[in-house]
Amino acid sequence: MCVFHGCLFPTIYSIPNPPPSSGHQCNSLPLAGRAGQLASFKANTLAASWTGVQRQEVVCKRLDDNSIVQNNFCDPDSKPPENQRSCNTEPCPPEWFIGDWLECSKTCDGGMRTRAVLCIRKVGPSEEETLDYGDCLTHRPVEKESCNNQSCPPQWVALDWSECTPKCGSGFKHRIVLCKSSDLSKTFPAAQCPEESKPPARIRCSLGRCPPPRWVTGDWGQCSAQCGLGQQMRTVQCLSYTGQASVDCPETVRPPSMQQCDSKCDSTPLSSTEECKDVNKVAYCPLVLKFKFCSRAYFRQMCCKTCQGH
Repeated sequence: MCVFHGCLFPTIYSIPNPPPSSGHQCNSLPLAGRAGQLASFKANTLAASWTGVQRQEVVCKRLDDNSIVQNNFCDPDSKPPENQRSCNTEPCPPEWFIGDWLECSKTCDGGMRTRAVLCIRKVGPSEEETLDYGDCLTHRPVEKESCNNQSCPPQWVALDWSECTPKCGSGFKHRIVLCKSSDLSKTFPAAQCPEESKPPARIRCSLGRCPPPRWVTGDWGQCSAQCGLGQQMRTVQCLSYTGQASVDCPETVRPPSMQQCDSKCDSTPLSSTEECKDVNKVAYCPLVLKFKFCSRAYFRQMCCKTCQGH
């Protein structure tokens, strides 16, 4: 058989030039040898497509036994031309082109891999055409198959981060990290997952600068005087944004914790049955007596016991 561009051609035999027969002397051969032509052809590969070429071989033969001898025993002027003709002109049959398998889509738990499968036909030394799959007569090779079907080992799975705590300044976010099966259906002890690849469960965070501490005041208390001028108090605290006591509030803007108040006096004199006493045990009643303010109605009422008899 002879092969040309992937196609198989019928076998064609050629007859080599043997040496002269041992029973004859070369110089005793008659000069009247003749040039003959063989009925066989030999293949030639000078075709420009799938077509091959057959060329005639012209040899010099003895007249008596028709054996092949050297060409110089024949008259060169009588040598016929070596003709040639086309052969195997039918196109090469289609065949499957199969590419290499691509990488598996998964490393475990069953993935898929693919490869290129084409039906092609050669139409020249370096040219080919793609045909429909049905043009190839043999069974079509598979283009896709499963791969890496072994089970994956347990893996770390991290849930969503919590909010940053506290709400301002430097803080932390937290999340839950679990050792799960590859399909997330099972939870394993943490020891079954590699510790060196465990994701962090806590990271630092910041939501910006916290507001400074501020003065917080309570409600004003009851006026110390039941009649006329008195005093009333309230709480004043320096608190952080979390409500904790702080010493970082500026004193220059501290609200007052005491103020003067004025209670409306009752014009009805005290009955003889009411006890004469200093109101709320005001601390300044001795000063009222010392500076002779008992003559004034307000101070006499506020310091009734101290001013009694004066």
